[in-house]
Amino acid sequence: MLAVPQAQPARRTLRLEPPRSWQMLNLAELRDYRELLFFFVWRDVKVRYKQTVLGAMWAIIQPLATTFFFALVFGRFGGMSKQVNGPYALHVFVGMMPWTFFANAVTLAGNSLVGSSHLITKVYFPRILVPLSAIASGLVDFAVSFGVLAVLMASYHVEPTWRLAAAPVFVAGTVAAAAGAGILFSALIVTYRDVRYVLTFVVQLWLFATPVLYTLDIIPPQYRLWYALNPATGMISGFRASVLGTPFPVGVILVSSIATVVLLAAGVRYFVQVERRFADVI
Repeated sequence: MLAVPQAQPARRTLRLEPPRSWQMLNLAELRDYRELLFFFVWRDVKVRYKQTVLGAMWAIIQPLATTFFFALVFGRFGGMSKQVNGPYALHVFVGMMPWTFFANAVTLAGNSLVGSSHLITKVYFPRILVPLSAIASGLVDFAVSFGVLAVLMASYHVEPTWRLAAAPVFVAGTVAAAAGAGILFSALIVTYRDVRYVLTFVVQLWLFATPVLYTLDIIPPQYRLWYALNPATGMISGFRASVLGTPFPVGVILVSSIATVVLLAAGVRYFVQVERRFADVI
């Protein structure tokens, strides 16, 4: 009796091609590699506090120490506390929360590709996962700082209002702004290593161009919308208003939201265009 040959299962062929210059981000591919993103995030969190004495306590110490320094220098000696309704230290801390996340995320994401060159040159995966993981890992520290915020608000007898429900919107906006800047700088640093030094300088200046230590009231009204072209301006102002229960600067938030979308789209577009050259130049 002759054996009937069984049909062979169909074979799938995976073809890897560099993205074309006009091609945007492949969201389906990012979904397939989501577990790798989670692994990168966990790796970044562990590496950040590896062989440190205080570990995750640095997520509390850093914003508190910075708040104390700025409250002393700019609040007491600089007189900025007179321009703030309520405790100036709380005003600064609420602004430092999203700013610390933003600054760290942009810096870590900008240098992330060069730090992962051993992976990029050996195995294929969506390269954008590297800066995205550096940004997402900072959310752990940001969540920890909320506990400190609750203690400070209770200490200063500041009660939350219904505006607090809008805080996640501005957190998401801050993440999007950090992603746009971080992804853009990460692609630039791969090709132009001098940009890493420029990045440090830009982040330092960016702090003083953002209403972290002062209020929007010191900006003349005719320049306020131009000032809002800084994506961090609207996000930090909106986050502070939602936490402290003050009115939302709607016009500033709207302009900064548009600037955030433009920055994110430009960063992703440039990253996709030059991604195919990373393995050759890194």
